[in-house]
Amino acid sequence: MNSIRILRLLLPAMLIALMLPQVVMAQDVRFVPRDEGAADAGWVRFRDRLLTAVQQRDRKFVLGVIDRNVRNGLEQPRGLDEFRRQWDTDAEDSPLWRELARALQLPSAWYRHEQMPRSLCAPYVLPQWPGDVDPHAHGAITVRETDVRSEPSGTAAIRARTGHVIVAVADWEVADRDPGSRQKWVLVRLHDGNPGFVAEEHIRSPIEQLACFRRTEAGWRLTSFLAAGE
Repeated sequence: MNSIRILRLLLPAMLIALMLPQVVMAQDVRFVPRDEGAADAGWVRFRDRLLTAVQQRDRKFVLGVIDRNVRNGLEQPRGLDEFRRQWDTDAEDSPLWRELARALQLPSAWYRHEQMPRSLCAPYVLPQWPGDVDPHAHGAITVRETDVRSEPSGTAAIRARTGHVIVAVADWEVADRDPGSRQKWVLVRLHDGNPGFVAEEHIRSPIEQLACFRRTEAGWRLTSFLAAGE
């Protein structure tokens, strides 16, 4: 392990050692999702079917619902061929399966900007993000309650419990204290400035991949699956 990695692991622990030992309730900026697609039964059926297909790695179904003019980035050609190339959809370990599943498991919201028409997008985080909060320095806790731990470990002391809030993020990818664990953690700072670690799957950046869909005569189609700014 190099010296930079050692410092990265030790510094949060040194900071946390200065904190009070008791568990407190965090009171950060509230950010409760509004699932704007939930009232559309057709969308809900389509989303559930697509999520099942993604989890089963059903390439035929997934590729069949991608719009033929799908957006692949500001400087990338549109279309299914480029989408398949970017996401390496023929590979068993294609990141598409993980990233699209993560997006679809969260509520959806309507979204529109200068690069695309109004679309129903998942997850809700970017479409509903408050304009006065820096999206590059913060993340949204996407569950009702999660433990904020003193160290990157599921057995570490709980510093706080929080949910559906926006928190400042100091490090998006921290390995578990146990070298044998595949769990990843995110180093956050609560409203009082105290640091702590949140399980990676319970927090999302507004600039992560956003899956956007539009209804066509042939049904719902995926029209873009991009990180903010692409």
